Amino acid sequence: MPPRKRRSYTAEYKVEAAHRVIDSGRTISEVARELGIDAGMLSVWVKDERRRTAAVEAHGDAALDAGERAELQRLRRQVGELEKDNAFLVKASAYFAAMQKNRPGSL
Repeated sequence: MPPRKRRSYTAEYKVEAAHRVIDSGRTISEVARELGIDAGMLSVWVKDERRRTAAVEAHGDAALDAGERAELQRLRRQVGELEKDNAFLVKASAYFAAMQKNRPGSL
């Protein structure tokens, strides 16, 4: 039997999952069951996020609230999509420029 492939999670997913526990006041096991992940793993994410939030507040900065986190996540996703679109357009323009050079009668 082949070994099971380990699932990997993005940093944004870990923070979002941790804040489901922190912001809602629900237990780690409830949220872990809801997300289909191990409660021990979620516990580590919650501890890390609480530590990060405490460090941010210790420097005098305010941590992001749920709305700001959601907007940041949306903007990061949008930037990723725009970068993909831009890469496609660069490739397409190079392709059409090469096609233009190879046309009979072109300079």
